[in-house]
Amino acid sequence: MSKILLLTPQLPYPPRQGASLRNFNIIQGLAERHELTLLTYLEPSQSADPALIAPLLELCAAVQAIPLSQRPTWQRLGQMIFSRQPDMAHRLNRPEFRRALQQLLTAHHFDIVQLEGIELAPFIRVVKKMSPGSKIVFDDHNAEAELQRRAFMTDLDQIRRWPAAFYSWVQYGRLRRFERWACRMADEVTAVSDLDARLLQKLAPGLKVTVIPNCIDVQAYSRTAPDPIPFDLVFSGKMDYRPNIDAMLWFGREIWPLIVAQRPETTWAIVGQQPHARLDRLRDKPNVTITGQVDSVRPYLAGAGVYIMPFRLGSGTRLKLIEAMAAGKAIVATPTGAEGFALRHNQDLLLATDPADFAMSVLHLLGQPTERARLGQNARAFAAQYDWRIVIPQFEKVYARISSSTS
Repeated sequence: MSKILLLTPQLPYPPRQGASLRNFNIIQGLAERHELTLLTYLEPSQSADPALIAPLLELCAAVQAIPLSQRPTWQRLGQMIFSRQPDMAHRLNRPEFRRALQQLLTAHHFDIVQLEGIELAPFIRVVKKMSPGSKIVFDDHNAEAELQRRAFMTDLDQIRRWPAAFYSWVQYGRLRRFERWACRMADEVTAVSDLDARLLQKLAPGLKVTVIPNCIDVQAYSRTAPDPIPFDLVFSGKMDYRPNIDAMLWFGREIWPLIVAQRPETTWAIVGQQPHARLDRLRDKPNVTITGQVDSVRPYLAGAGVYIMPFRLGSGTRLKLIEAMAAGKAIVATPTGAEGFALRHNQDLLLATDPADFAMSVLHLLGQPTERARLGQNARAFAAQYDWRIVIPQFEKVYARISSSTS
């Protein structure tokens, strides 16, 4: 049994979307054989009430949640202009979190300190200084420099998005240096896909990267959800996340009109917390619903006719895809949306490369319930390999390897 200190960017309970899903399933898998301490940020919309996070408290020996204060605009601008570090290096670099980490490292010895995501990488220095005997695992949820490069290329196509493109161009150069540094400083780097591993190795030649894919509780999604909420099309995700915003705006601008021109009664739900103001332009479209935060995405998945993944940018792999597959949904995705998974077109899902192809695929599935059922059945079978019970033990192999190696 190892003593593990886990650092996460937000309280991973309830595990609704994205990083919180990965992080909670890591905790769930490791807690069976290891002693876990969790140091995490508490976002303004979250609560650390013991009654509300009881499952998390049962899994961890200790949970310490540090309220996340918002950075003033003037501070962000100053860091953008005067710092050579990327914005992600500043986003969660708070003195109160650093003090809490220092106190934990002084009071306890941890065999492993695991950082979930690049925003926590600045604290590698603290671990190295305060606990040189601890092994550091950097779980890089995305190839972040590559994500910024793609964002730059996407925004460059629209004049009104040129300020965002300039931001991404600046961040890309800074992120390359910072991500390379974080990877070099850690004892082990993990990534969610083979593609991400190759991108990180290109960034830092000679780097050893272990691929540990995203995972969910597949068994939970395969059970019938109570009271399905019916929509023809469903997308889910954290709706202030740039790739999700871009996916929905592109779908609404380029694909949705092609669908409603042939099937005006089609309904579309965008399900997820913190909808960005840029999505407001979609609210006035007939039959479009933006839900905001929901208690669970499962009723929306259960009621979905087709699950859509119209991504143009991003990196890593998308947990929402595995969620939809585990729920037995027929999916239409762009190649970027399905990136990182060995998926087969017309077997596990439908892949579409342009708006007309995407709209045609959606309309085809909406009119063919037998075809939706076939793809959904294949999708559920594919998702089985991403159950946390199968995936998370791969972390233990990493711990065993780095613990036996010399510093």
